[in-house]
Amino acid sequence: MQSSLSKSLYLGLAVLSLGAVATVSTTASAASKAKVVSTKTLSTDGTKRNVQSNGKNALYSKPGTVKGAKKVASAKTMKKLGTSKKSADYFRAYSQQVTNKGTVYYKIVSMDGKYRGYVYGGKKEGTFAGGIKKASTMKSTTLPANQTVYFSKPGKSNVTWSAPKYTQYKASKSVKDTTAYADDVLKVTSAAKKTREGSLYYYVTDAAHPEVNGWIYAKSVTSTKPTTDTYNEKTDIKVNFVSATGKAVKSTTLSNLTDANGKASAAKGTDVSADVAKTATDAWGKSLLSGTGYTYTAADSMNKTAVASAKTGETLTLVVNQNANADTKIQFYALSTDQTQGAAKLTAYKSGTATATTVGFPTVSAAFTGANGATFTGSDLQTYLTANGLTTLNTPSYKDANGKQVYTKYTFDNAVAGTFSTTKNAQAFYKATVVDGASPVDTPTTTTTNSASYFA
Repeated sequence: MQSSLSKSLYLGLAVLSLGAVATVSTTASAASKAKVVSTKTLSTDGTKRNVQSNGKNALYSKPGTVKGAKKVASAKTMKKLGTSKKSADYFRAYSQQVTNKGTVYYKIVSMDGKYRGYVYGGKKEGTFAGGIKKASTMKSTTLPANQTVYFSKPGKSNVTWSAPKYTQYKASKSVKDTTAYADDVLKVTSAAKKTREGSLYYYVTDAAHPEVNGWIYAKSVTSTKPTTDTYNEKTDIKVNFVSATGKAVKSTTLSNLTDANGKASAAKGTDVSADVAKTATDAWGKSLLSGTGYTYTAADSMNKTAVASAKTGETLTLVVNQNANADTKIQFYALSTDQTQGAAKLTAYKSGTATATTVGFPTVSAAFTGANGATFTGSDLQTYLTANGLTTLNTPSYKDANGKQVYTKYTFDNAVAGTFSTTKNAQAFYKATVVDGASPVDTPTTTTTNSASYFA
């Protein structure tokens, strides 16, 4: 009896002991799970946050060592995405989380939006390491010999984009249909290839319609001017916009007009004034004159008289007025380390401690200006910068990470075409070089008193 009791007591204690061990083990396991101690939304330029997987780490719904984290994509899948030949498989990093273990995780999303989650990013905040590394989605290349081109097949395919598809997250179409711009002259200002696919793209600008400006697949443009003149003197009228001084500003055609009874015109010389008056509104003129710096007013007495006598087969001359000049501020940028656009903004140094992006601007005599709404080319802006001593900019001296005195010298690289405006800035890009020693703008040989007026 006593022996039986002893055995029962012994077994009970053993079970209790095992239970206690299990409890301690579970508690220890839970305690070992990491916790997020800081979360930060990444705010640097998006082009600097393009990354690719190196296949070392999986993608999780939460930082991988945090309780409840579920695998979104295995390390094997991430390795496949990292070696992919498709730009869609690049990622954009947009959030950073740090755990109490000192590990950094980045929340990333693939360029096509298919994968989204957290990946291990190393031990140093702000540095892409661990399972990801920085990615250069495009590489600059030489401009074509012929830089004046046209849409080869105007329509809804192969239109212009803010960036070639999937080279930047949420790259969007500049226009969805190029049919209306079939006759427009396009200027190639940049050329680049997709790093993974190797396909060539051009950045084109459209002086007549700046909204068309953007990146386009190189095979979607041609140096041969399209023949699209289908003028019919029985149904159409040619329109010339002319300034008050007699300068020819723009031409267009009004087609398939109707007579006073609303019937399709069938003969040259048909009175189509009523139909023309309905079409030739201020909004119509604004669209056609976009980028010229001129304005059409339908209520102008000369224009009303001209429209009232409109007949098919004739040429209608409408008067336009040049807009007042718009002093356009210039935003200066430093090219990123891979020499692509979309890097840090340069600002005017005012006082206090200088940094690598605070520059001393020289005094300039006049603003970069032109008729409000008129387009300018990159060469126009470069000419202004050269004339005003703005092709080389320097920061005052500052201390680098090792405490050494240095300054950054910025050398002009390129300027972007745009539109004269008091609300939109012109853009100029510079290459940066860090130089040892004292800066030439440490002494007050330059001033920034006019930078608020002329520079963004």
